[in-house]
Amino acid sequence: MNPALSSLVHTARMACAVDPARALSFLADGRQLGRWALGSMNTVRVGVGLYRGISLFDGTATLIRPVLDLQAGRVDYWVGPDAQNLQPCIQAGVVASQSGCVISLRARRGKDMSDHRWGRLIACHEAEVYLIQSLLEQVNRSARRRPHETSRA
Repeated sequence: MNPALSSLVHTARMACAVDPARALSFLADGRQLGRWALGSMNTVRVGVGLYRGISLFDGTATLIRPVLDLQAGRVDYWVGPDAQNLQPCIQAGVVASQSGCVISLRARRGKDMSDHRWGRLIACHEAEVYLIQSLLEQVNRSARRRPHETSRA
């Protein structure tokens, strides 16, 4: 058995050359979540702080409520099939580094989660940190270019 499958918690990390505050804001944005979360793509707002995304794996809809904890530098993602049954399943964190920040995605294995589902979640988080890094750095490059573009006009 893969040692990762026997774990109850998994964390994927990635260095990003962006300001930590920008990264945290991006991770807390439910619409942006739909650009990188493979199990909740194309998110749409369905209520105050509540989003619905579609899984790339099986097309099922999931509700997500990102809850920002600015002091702790993290976002807790409450996930479930309906608004009354959301559970805190995923946590994103941001810590400052010399070159910007390090983002992380942390998952806790549910007691009824199969090895297959847990393995897929681990693989997704390992890929998603790369997607987040790419999206953050694209936004960062665009923001740095804007002052030059407006000064030429």
